[in-house]
Amino acid sequence: MVELSDAQIDTALERGQAAHLTEPRASKARYDRSLGRVIVDLTNGCTFAFPPRLAQGLEAATDDQLVNIQILGAGYGLHWEALDTDLSIPGLLAGIFGTQAYMARRAGQAKSPGKAAAARANGAKGGRPKKAAGIV
Repeated sequence: MVELSDAQIDTALERGQAAHLTEPRASKARYDRSLGRVIVDLTNGCTFAFPPRLAQGLEAATDDQLVNIQILGAGYGLHWEALDTDLSIPGLLAGIFGTQAYMARRAGQAKSPGKAAAARANGAKGGRPKKAAGIV
């Protein structure tokens, strides 16, 4: 086990106190059935809401499962015990609703006029081009 010096411990405590004062943390969290949104009140007075269908682990959750939210880690995370799902407050505020792979899959599901036009153009050419094997 690594020994930490008093200076390292003091520096870590100072960083923690600064983060506690400046980083967004949840003070309350609830699911509003009528709006279909998870609503999070932050310690800085702001409120953040998101539709649970966007978040990994909450996509198919029922209203009864969504109402049971716990705040974790001094307000840095949300937890749904019945769904075994955790989401970070800084991640949610940054628009990150799951793992990198989950977010990539969701981005691939996006529908836009540009994406539709590209799909039509590729289809007219015979579909997506095959990857060339062994070419470096």
